[in-house]
Formats: sequence, C-alpha cells, structure tokens
Amino acid sequence: MQHTQFNQGLLSFLQSSPTPFHATNSMRTELIGAGFVELFEEDNWVIEEGGQYFVTRNESSIIAFTTPQLTFNQTGWRMIGAHTDSPCLKLKPNAQVDRFGYHQLGVEVYGGVLLHTWLDRDLSIAGRVTVKTKKGEIVSRLIDFQDPIAVVPNLAIHLNRQANEGFSVNPQEEILPILCGIENAFDLHEVLAAQLTKQHADVSIDAILDFELSLYDTQPAALVGLHKEYICAARLDNLLSCYVGLQALLHSDFQRPSLLICTDHEEIGSLSACGANGPFLDDVLRRLTPNPEQFVQSIQRSMMVSADNAHALHPNYANKHDKHHAPAINKGAVIKVNANQRYATNSETASIYRDMAAEENYDVQCFVVRSDMACGSTIGPITSGEIGVPTIDIGLPTFGMHSIRELAGSQDAFGLYKVLTRFTQRETLMTR
Repeated sequence: MQHTQFNQGLLSFLQSSPTPFHATNSMRTELIGAGFVELFEEDNWVIEEGGQYFVTRNESSIIAFTTPQLTFNQTGWRMIGAHTDSPCLKLKPNAQVDRFGYHQLGVEVYGGVLLHTWLDRDLSIAGRVTVKTKKGEIVSRLIDFQDPIAVVPNLAIHLNRQANEGFSVNPQEEILPILCGIENAFDLHEVLAAQLTKQHADVSIDAILDFELSLYDTQPAALVGLHKEYICAARLDNLLSCYVGLQALLHSDFQRPSLLICTDHEEIGSLSACGANGPFLDDVLRRLTPNPEQFVQSIQRSMMVSADNAHALHPNYANKHDKHHAPAINKGAVIKVNANQRYATNSETASIYRDMAAEENYDVQCFVVRSDMACGSTIGPITSGEIGVPTIDIGLPTFGMHSIRELAGSQDAFGLYKVLTRFTQRETLMTR
C-alpha cells in the first residue's frame, strides 16, 4: 500500500465512523471484504488452521484474528489494541427540551470533552436505535443523519466581556444544541422513525424503544497545512490507531497468529462488558486455548502493542512538556512511559518496538509526562493487568486531544502501519 492511498483510506474511515457503532461496522465491512469470517459469541466455534476470523460485542467493540497455526501455546499472539470511542456529547434518554422559543436537545458529556470546542460547529446525530417492529421483533439499527441539523451558538462577547480571559461552559445549561424554532412541530421519536425508515427499508417500525445517540461535527476529515503535512479530523483519538491496526492486520503475511482488538468505553475507564477492563479479550482467547496451562504459555509468548494518541509538543504551550520528552509531529510514533504504570511499557517491550522501527527506518520518540502533572492512561495497563500479556504503549503525536477536531501528522500513521505490519510477522520477540 502506498502512502497516499493509506491516507485517503484513513480519511474515508474517519468520515464513515461518527460513533463506536459505526467504527466497528466500518471495520467489520472491510474484514468481510478481505475474506474474514464473522463469528458469533452465542454459537459454537469451529476454528481452522489458516483461518481469518472476527467477532463483535455490543456492536461497538471488535476482535479480529488470524490462525495460521493452532498451537498458540508455542507461537503466542501478536496483538494490537486500540479503542473505538471518543469524547463527545450524548443525548439523554428524555432528550427533547423546549425552552424560550427553541427545540433543543438535552445532552450528557461522555469522557473528557473540551467543551468550548463544540460551540459554533455544524453538528449532526448518529448512533444506535432499538425498535419494536410490526412483526413484534425487537431489533437495533444504526443511523446517521449526516446533515448538519444542530448547533450550540456561542454567547456574544458583548454579553460576556471576560470571555477572552477564560471562561467555563456549564454542561447542564450552556451546551444544549438548538434544532429549530418552536413554531416548527418536533417529536424526537418521530424524527428517528423517519430516519430509520429512510436508511433501513427492511424494518417496519411499530415503536421506538430506546437509543444511544451522539452528536458529531459534520466537517469532513482533511489533509491540511501548506504542504498537506497534517491530518485534521474529529475522533483521531483513537480511530487513527484503529485504522492503523486494521491495515497492519490485513496486510500481514498471515504466518504468525495475529490479533486486533478495538474496544469501546476507554474514555470512561474501560469497565464494561465490551471494554478493555471487561472479559471480551479473555473470553475469546480462552475459547481458542481452553487448556489453562497452554493458555498461560500462549500469553507469555505473546506481546501487545497498545496504540493510542500521544501529546505532541505544542509550540504555544511548550512549558506543558518535559523538554527532554517532547514529541514532534511527523517525527515518528511515541513510546509512552510512566513509572507509576499509567502506561504498560517496560524496557523489554520498548526494545522490541525500537528494533522493529529501526528495521523499517522509522523514527522513534518517547513521552513522559512532566513530574508535576498527572498522567493519563490507556487500555495498555488494563489489558496487561487482566491477562498478563507483555505490553508496550505507543501513540502518534497529536495536538488538541479531546477537542472536537484534533491534529496529527500525515506521515506518522503510515510509518506506524509499516512497523505494526512487521510486528504481525515477527517470529521471535525475546530470547530467554
């Protein structure tokens, strides 16, 4: 795959994935197109040597894997991990709010949102809706309005003279999107039913039962900068890593057992049935290696690359970084290190990654948070703690993490893809 083709695919993936449900469905579609077989957790599994499989949970998390051999206790796994969710605004169950002449939506903040970045943006709605059909069945379907149908207008500076001195946004009162004027009839369930009928002609709706819907920015992902050296988009954290991991798996040589896991709910701690702090990965791996001793052997012959975005040195806020660990955009992926295990990297997993990057002539950077600042975390320590797999935390340098629109390098993702492809093909990790 060429660099330009890779980035165009990335932009398309970002555009088609406004929610974790859509991101998982986008990956599902690409895996099926590549010949992967879909498994269902409620069925009996028949896993064959030389197979390619995937399974989803909650429609928002996915595990895909290859089985060139079935002796996983001898080969181990080459695992890549990422997450499908991003900070956003989610509709409350009783979302319809009518006040002061406007139809608005009540929203709940999901994750660590940079709230002010959601002001004055062209917003749409996407997610999952569960309905009862006229046949009496309960089914769920994904919807995406696509068009800009909502906006959260800023308050004029004339009414807030201190705005440029810094201000907070109250998530209960000041972030409710406006849909239309009160003179227009509006019923949320009727609007959802109409959108479902438009997008899913096979579903005859008797009633809307419930929904999980999010707002998102309709501005498309784009290559920006004087020389197109940046990718500017929503949800780079962490759909960027999902796409890189997926392409690495699809373009491996299928000689080593490899696995991609992209889970939901990382932004809120990962503790859910489909999150990294839940049983999803362990359930799948134990079905593939049910013998307890062989399971432990397979894990200790494995390694996970936990891929999540990293904080690039922002030229306007350089004092927020340790100057000796200040990654630059388009200078390579970042090894993330934390003495308190907020990242799972150790000297051995870092060395393996450095060796693979050197083989690809790909630069390596390192990030350590300032010693007087709190450190974020990833699925890396959670996964390593849950199943005991040696893990490294890496990420692509990013500006504006958790903004409605983030910025990363147009060179970095393709370079990481090449290293991770090599990782899926690596025969030996460490010599003991």
